[in-house]
Amino acid sequence: MITIISGTNRSDSMTLRTAKLYYKLLSEHSNDVHLLSLENKQVWERGPAMLALEKQYLIPAEKFVFVMPEYNASFPGILKLMIDNSDIKKCWWHKKAMLVGLSDGRAGNLRGLEHMTAILHYMKVHVLYNKLLLSRINEEIDSNGVLLKPDTEKLIEEQVEDFIRF
Repeated sequence: MITIISGTNRSDSMTLRTAKLYYKLLSEHSNDVHLLSLENKQVWERGPAMLALEKQYLIPAEKFVFVMPEYNASFPGILKLMIDNSDIKKCWWHKKAMLVGLSDGRAGNLRGLEHMTAILHYMKVHVLYNKLLLSRINEEIDSNGVLLKPDTEKLIEEQVEDFIRF
């Protein structure tokens, strides 16, 4: 199972649009792909909602795709809260992850991806070397989640192919 995590809880986000794009592409390779949006999810405590999320999306997953916007030179706190309130051994140990960074600026959340890489390595997660930085995201994907640039589409397809082989 592959779980794609849209790493923000903001509504109508470019992050969720991008995550849906990855969902579509990965679904062409596997029929066991799931999309987890953190919008309206109660992950700030280890309560019934978090346990249900773990059971449905995290524990059964063998691979994860983290789609993460840049928040203050890192990634959103809601994503870190979800990780911190999960059962680390059951959810993360010895699994695989692919990282996609988004920003409205020039760096594509480079710092956030490096921060997440360090956290994932600490949790014994194997991280795909091909990390995609999507800068100026509003120029890359339209409001309907359609890619606007063929070069970006090619990079995403290559990353997905690498992830499938990973």
